[in-house]
Parts: sequence; C-alpha cells; structure tokens
Amino acid sequence: MSLKKNSEKPLRIPPWLRIKLPEGHNFSNTSDLIADLHLNTVCQSAKCPNKWECFSKKVATFLIMGNICTRNCAFCNIASGDLTPLDPTEPGRVAEAARRLELKHVVITSVTRDDLPDGGAGHFAAVIRAVRDTLPGCTIEVLTPDFQGDEAALAAVLDARPDVLNHNLETVPHLYPAVRPQADYRQSLDFLINGKRMAPDIPTKSGIMVGLGETDDQIMAVLDDLAAAQCDIVTIGQYMQPSRLHPLVKRYVEPEVFDQYAEEGKKRGIRRMFCAPLVRSSYNAADFV
Repeated sequence: MSLKKNSEKPLRIPPWLRIKLPEGHNFSNTSDLIADLHLNTVCQSAKCPNKWECFSKKVATFLIMGNICTRNCAFCNIASGDLTPLDPTEPGRVAEAARRLELKHVVITSVTRDDLPDGGAGHFAAVIRAVRDTLPGCTIEVLTPDFQGDEAALAAVLDARPDVLNHNLETVPHLYPAVRPQADYRQSLDFLINGKRMAPDIPTKSGIMVGLGETDDQIMAVLDDLAAAQCDIVTIGQYMQPSRLHPLVKRYVEPEVFDQYAEEGKKRGIRRMFCAPLVRSSYNAADFV
C-alpha cells in the first residue's frame, strides 16, 4: 500500500486509549543512556504508545541493524530508504545498555534487512551472545523478521539460544496485500512452525494488531493457526495510526473484547494470551519469562 494522506475522518480515540504520562527522572535517564550509546529503540522509531511508561521503568526494546527498513509495511512508522552497513560494535553497546539499565529481561528486535545474505541473522546471534556474556543471568527475547523463509538464518539465531523466539504475524491473511505487501502470511507462520521444530525447548511467540479492517472470525482463524503451530505466547493489541500518512483505524476494540480474544486463545491450547488495547509485542515481555 502506498502511503498517502487520508481524506476520511478519523475515529475519535476512546478514553481507554488515552495515556497518562508518568512522572519522575527515569524517563529522561533512559532516553539519555540510549542516546549516549548511539542505540535505536523500537519504542522511539515506531512511536510506541507505551514508550513513556517503559522508559520510566528503565525498560526499552532495542532496535538493531539501523533504523531504516527494506520493507514498507503500511501500519509501521519505521522509515524505508538508504541502508547503512552493520556496525560490529552494536552488540557490545546493546549489552552495555542492558547492564546499565540493570535489565532482567532483554528484548531485541530489528528492522528488516532483505539486502543482507542472511537477513541479519548473524548479527542477531552476535547481540544475543554479547548480552549473555555481559549479563549471564538475564533472559533474552528476540523479535525477528522472517529472513525470507531462510531456515539456515533461523538456525543461526536459535544456535545462540535466546530464551524466547518472537515473530509477529501482525494481521490476518486477508489484509497482507494491503498491510504487509512484501511479506507472506504462510511464510511467517512457517517461521514459527520451523522455530518450534528446530528448538522445541525455546518458547515461540507471535502477535497481531486489530483495527485494520479484519473481522473477529478472521482473528479466530489466526488463533487456530497459531495453536496448530504450537505457539506458546500470543499478544493482541489495538492498531493506532502513527501519523496521518498511515491507514486510518477502522475500529477501536473495547477492552472486554480483548478479554474474549484471550479466552478463545486459551481454549485453543495457547499457553499464554496477553490481549489488551495497549498491548504491544514486547510490552511487559518479562512477565512471560
């Protein structure tokens, strides 16, 4: 989907999505530390609504391999454009940030780098190992791209032994051509299936957004697929328009409906369901480990 200014009138944001900014010095301290170590976070690049809360708790999700993506997903605020070479010092800087923040659980994600032969899998592995060497007792979650279905790339990440392997389906299959035109639903689902097959002891995790035009029946079908893939943890949150250049929110789902999604997932055998309007893939991720 090409991004263009929407002429439709946006829906009014409901009260349960209005965010109260926290008080205290931790927010600026976390922000300053990230800037000092020249790191990117998905909290900032993707305009996550939970940034204020997480930074105030001295928590951040590290965005590796730059802040420019080779893909152009319609829902995402991360820019596409000229790419930069991988920085060999980045794994050490991520580990140092995790040490200074005294993190017990580190979440590492990335832009998609289809320009790289392995999609950046080796760099993911280097970051995992650097964090593990610096903070041996820390658990590590990786939220990776699909590596274009390359099983060798997935194996390289798993060989570094993350504690959680996360890959988001993002939306229902019907919306992929409009929302994720450079991705493939079946390929993303196979990524989770292969991850469980290759490392059965590493929990798998995935998530979707609602409010992009999907139906609840389509959401149930995704939960069926994730249950069949033996996905251990599933998150469902509300899509929120990052800017006027992004697709409009088609519906705001009430909190009680998110509770119903969680119940439906558990009925299907998914071990942990985390569903609420402000839930994002890495939000309160330590609670699951």
